[in-house]
Amino acid sequence: MKWLGMRNYVKHDIMEKVLLQKTDSKFKDEIAQKIGIEEIKPCYTCGSCTGVCPVRKVIEDFDPRRIIHMIILGMREEVLSSDLIWFCCLCNSCYFVCPQGIRFSRIAAELQKMALSEKYVDENFLKRLEPVNDFLQDLCRLTMFKKVNEGFRGTHTMPCWRKYTVKNG
Repeated sequence: MKWLGMRNYVKHDIMEKVLLQKTDSKFKDEIAQKIGIEEIKPCYTCGSCTGVCPVRKVIEDFDPRRIIHMIILGMREEVLSSDLIWFCCLCNSCYFVCPQGIRFSRIAAELQKMALSEKYVDENFLKRLEPVNDFLQDLCRLTMFKKVNEGFRGTHTMPCWRKYTVKNG
């Protein structure tokens, strides 16, 4: 077996080996193109996104910084097969604190589309996820209400906010 090289990747306290021959070096560029930014590489993994994420407070393994790092490393299969990409509540809290202006909610939405189109998940998985989606939407609304109470001003573009605030007709 010919080794093209290895990189170490830290997951909590466990050191995992990432075989470079199994990575997709174009994965980060593909994601960046699909979400309409030049590149994802400006992320320097400061952790601001993870620190402010309301999902992280209830699902310890959910870590936007780690997912972005995995994308940059080209870990396509590991990212698209992970159930964690489905837990982003799309609240955009991460965007407001990111010094590089990366909107993880757009990345998560694109990863979900790719996971579906590339058959990493099926309809049964989506049905099992339905109860979690209701919880995530409630979490998104709670996050937005907290921001408003704290004096946040601006365009409220969270999907969960629009659902309950857009007037009909």
